[in-house]
Amino acid sequence: MHEVSTIEDPAAAEASLDPLRRQILGDLIEPGSASTIAARLGIPRQKVNYHLRVLEQHGLVELVEERRRGNFTERILQATSASYVISPGALGRLQPDPGRAPDQLSARWLLALASRLVRDVGTLLAGAQRARKPVATFAIDGQIRFASAADRAAFTQELAAVVTELVARHHTGQEPGTAGTGKLNRLVVALHPAVPDTADGHLR
Repeated sequence: MHEVSTIEDPAAAEASLDPLRRQILGDLIEPGSASTIAARLGIPRQKVNYHLRVLEQHGLVELVEERRRGNFTERILQATSASYVISPGALGRLQPDPGRAPDQLSARWLLALASRLVRDVGTLLAGAQRARKPVATFAIDGQIRFASAADRAAFTQELAAVVTELVARHHTGQEPGTAGTGKLNRLVVALHPAVPDTADGHLR
């Protein structure tokens, strides 16, 4: 089981958004069968079996083992990931495009950047998993409290200057394919008001 996976197929995204299937996926973080899930949720086993087939068809659950129970075989399944992120790529032409209206001070532009980040990293991760290779990434997550709006503005100006200087110092202008030229990397730096979490980790 993976810690987190992206869902890129629109049909798989639709399957995962069904309320009952979301419950079943949550229950299958630990291996279980149609019978155990049906008993836990208080619904017919046949109904659970139907939803399990849909989830399995889209690669959201997988067979762990088969156990012989009298005259039938019980299928033990588990979610393929502990959590999922639906890629904006599942929306096709409706996915956000940061190139449409680049504005460093726009929350919608930041959202478009974040959407592209989810899509791209999800694509890289899926490919790396198939190739059994790691993805070279780096991220910083922190919080900062400003005394005033002026301090926040000064911070953003200084941050932009430092990052611009750092990029200029390390970026190579060589054309792709030239000896010594590595892979192109994308850098995203974001600053936004923090949204407090509740005790269970969900947004308030």
